[in-house]
Amino acid sequence: MNFEELYHAHKDLVYNLALQYVQNTEDAEEITQDVFLSIHQSIEGFQQNAKLSTWMYRITINKSLDYIKAKKRKKRLGIFSSLFFEDTGTIRHDIKSFDHPGVLLENKESLVALFVLINDLPENQRTALILSKIEHKSLAEIAEIMELSSKAAESLIQRAKVALLKKLKQNEGNR
Repeated sequence: MNFEELYHAHKDLVYNLALQYVQNTEDAEEITQDVFLSIHQSIEGFQQNAKLSTWMYRITINKSLDYIKAKKRKKRLGIFSSLFFEDTGTIRHDIKSFDHPGVLLENKESLVALFVLINDLPENQRTALILSKIEHKSLAEIAEIMELSSKAAESLIQRAKVALLKKLKQNEGNR
């Protein structure tokens, strides 16, 4: 399979996974480009001991998490700079501008609130939860993608569920 065929066969998988992390189509498109650039540059070194899709999931997750971290760093720098300078052009990741195709307008507010809570989870719990509940991956697939044992992946999913339920209850109490 040449690179163009690889891209067309897997671009939706990569884009949709990135979108679960950033909840913004433009950011997801940028991450998708970064992922395929990385794949193009390193396809020669791909070890056939893992499935191609597993390798692509790992790259997409890492690129998505790196993108979020970079955005947070820019935001912190912008806030710090604003203390000393007038207009910094701070980049903001505004979850209120949640832009996800297929989300019905009436469900958008609830989904935004849910993703705010998901985004506050530790990275490994967030990844396990997204792979399980949004990407519908099996426990074995999650373990392989995250390079964990099945037991560890299952534990991460359970801890993420408990943390989300706790946060949801706290939010209900604040209304």
